[in-house]
Amino acid sequence: MSDPKVSPIEALSPASRAWGEIGPHSDQPQWGMVVDQERCIGCWSCAVICKSENNVPLGMWWNRILTEGEALDQPEVTRREGLEMHWLPLACQHCENAPCVKVCPVQATYHRSDGIVMQDTDRCIGCRYCMIACPYGVRNFNWGAPARPTPHDTGMVPARPLGTVEKCTMCVHRLAEGQVPSCVWSCPAQARTFGDLNDANSRVTTLIRDREATVLLEEVGTKPSVFYLPPRRRSPL
Repeated sequence: MSDPKVSPIEALSPASRAWGEIGPHSDQPQWGMVVDQERCIGCWSCAVICKSENNVPLGMWWNRILTEGEALDQPEVTRREGLEMHWLPLACQHCENAPCVKVCPVQATYHRSDGIVMQDTDRCIGCRYCMIACPYGVRNFNWGAPARPTPHDTGMVPARPLGTVEKCTMCVHRLAEGQVPSCVWSCPAQARTFGDLNDANSRVTTLIRDREATVLLEEVGTKPSVFYLPPRRRSPL
């Protein structure tokens, strides 16, 4: 009989656990995230740890790193004939006015009380209405048997069944232990900040206010809980 899986939080050293603490928040938090595009270096560390932690199979990404510009992964030519580039990490935006929640015929997609949009794979019937409705294209469908880089079960959450939809959960299993999502914890450039949008003095609300944060596709009215800080300078290549 194999040994029981160790919680990712229990496996951390005290210093690492302290680094990942959510910190003070209101009695009724609304969780949100800020992504600083000036700090993001496009390393994909957040995407890789997301796959490992959440048992995401090969060929599927809950978290992707896009390059802003007219063509994917093509730097912009500046007026001084230089090349510049910056990146846009993209995952579920955990929208307040989520189209995916509205169209699900079996209520498999729903809001938690803290604002996080969840997917109940026991209720999901695989109709993929939510995938069509999502304007960000961040939902994935389990078409067949999952392929994994190792036969060992490395994920910290159970795999999802075939014929169901899955996506970013903000690492709710970590939130339950007072820890930030793994993408925030692992970012070497500290480009991600997680916290309580209901706390006017939290780090996330301060960044949103002071750096004039934006949201993706604001015109569609989804009211995302993920905010982006545009770069004040670009990365020369």
